[in-house]
Amino acid sequence: MLADALVELQTLTERLRRECPWDREQTVRTIVPHTVEEAYEVADAAFADDDAKLLDELGDLLFQSYFLALLLSERGAGDLEQVARGVHAKLVARHPHVFGDAEADTAGRVREAWERLKVEQEGRVGIFHDVPETLPALLHARKAQRRAASAGFDWPDLAGPLAKLDEEVAELRRELERTGEPVAETEPDRAVEAELGDVLFSVVNAARKLNVDPELALRGATGRFVARVEEADRLAAAEGAEWKELGLEAQEAYYQHAKERLA
Repeated sequence: MLADALVELQTLTERLRRECPWDREQTVRTIVPHTVEEAYEVADAAFADDDAKLLDELGDLLFQSYFLALLLSERGAGDLEQVARGVHAKLVARHPHVFGDAEADTAGRVREAWERLKVEQEGRVGIFHDVPETLPALLHARKAQRRAASAGFDWPDLAGPLAKLDEEVAELRRELERTGEPVAETEPDRAVEAELGDVLFSVVNAARKLNVDPELALRGATGRFVARVEEADRLAAAEGAEWKELGLEAQEAYYQHAKERLA
């Protein structure tokens, strides 16, 4: 039964805290990096459509919640029961269209109501309330954009962000015409750095309008790139060629072949 399994995990967590030398030494600051890592591993498993891996990684992430709640209880600041009851109450309060008389017939309306309720129920102040500085840069940008959108400062449709992206790329090109390409491993030109930042910010805005998580999209693109280069390396080796010794044109030919094979 679910209740039995959850209690058994709590008992195990408490025992590890008492008896394992590593677990005894942990603090919130040392555990949270593991929590973040586990969250990304959950995301990787989910996007790989690997159900067995997802099941395993969810367990690791669940344990992180148990352990952090145990650290809270040691300080007398709360426990796992309070965590569960707190999130239960929060979810009920933020879903009046389910548990009350409010109406929200689309996912977009639900998000709008969610943002409004967070401000009303928790007394959050300012447009950019509760945007953690510790978020990865792409997600930090998306959250800031969502906060601005909830205050009405947003493009009405996808055309705006795409046009802005084109504009920012053009501005970056103009700066590069002024400065030229930098020497490798030297400090970038500040104006070029700022323009490239604007390009990335515009990409995140377009991703937000497309309902795409920019962090996961970039991780996916990186994964595809790595897989294709590794396959290209294998294809070259199979023909007696050394990938690292090939010219760029030959490498690109093997890369395109690898891309077709892995499509």
